[in-house]
Amino acid sequence: MTMNPNGPALRGAVDLSGLGAKPRTTAQSAPQGAHPGIVEGTDANFAAIVELSKTVPVVVDLWATWCGPCVQLSPILEKLVIEADGRLVLAKVDVDANPGLAGAFGAQSIPTVVGLVGGQPVELFTGAIPEAQVREVFAQLLALAAQHGVTGSIPVDGETPAEVEDPVNPHFQAAFDAIEAADYPAAAAAYRAALAENPRDSDASAGLAQVNLLERLHGKTLDAIRNAAALNPTDVSAQLDVADLDLSGGHVEDAFARLLDLFKTASADDRQVIRARLLELFEVVGLTDPRVNAARTALASLLY
Repeated sequence: MTMNPNGPALRGAVDLSGLGAKPRTTAQSAPQGAHPGIVEGTDANFAAIVELSKTVPVVVDLWATWCGPCVQLSPILEKLVIEADGRLVLAKVDVDANPGLAGAFGAQSIPTVVGLVGGQPVELFTGAIPEAQVREVFAQLLALAAQHGVTGSIPVDGETPAEVEDPVNPHFQAAFDAIEAADYPAAAAAYRAALAENPRDSDASAGLAQVNLLERLHGKTLDAIRNAAALNPTDVSAQLDVADLDLSGGHVEDAFARLLDLFKTASADDRQVIRARLLELFEVVGLTDPRVNAARTALASLLY
């Protein structure tokens, strides 16, 4: 975390004002999510969100659907913003769909969480951190905003989203609840139950792949994974762990390249293991992603 509770300052090095359309003046101009304080940030509408930060501090969550730590962090951010009762706004930015914003914030990995106060960005933290630490960061952001006269809020009582979302599949809800509790086996079981009812459910397949990734990384440290791989460059299990780590941190092409290189010299049995992991990681990233298409083509050339 780069925010200093003893004297945080606004950074003016990143100019966000030119992004998207001409700024609009109200909080309601940004597309609403399931709560008035949670909005979707896009390259096209972000100028309105920057303008909003002159009234109420904004937390920007740079994330992606395939990012395991993002899945862990997002429910925490949403919960604490809702608890803030209108004194904070959460802008969720899908970096794959909004490369302009990802570049503007200089996001080297995801999740990256940035604050906006008075139209200026404030570095907060990267990676998934515990709820208690997020709560502390939000308290610091509110204090910083108060120092700069940004003490407004948005109305939340009686507000309803602009569009009512379809009811959540009960298996998916069970999976979401289990993920929030870090009970990954239970989340996997919920997704498998959804697939038992509908084997063609691509969302359940992707969810299961994401949960499997989270479970494999749970309890392991970055240094331990990288050190094991460096000491054992031909150990398939160690290299699979690094590929998981790279992909969860947003280094998708590095993860795929590592496994494809490993595949070239692997035994027949190990090739089956590597291929299975690649197919699962393809699900995590998304089967229509161009990086998946390129890796799938490279794998096919190695197989045939």
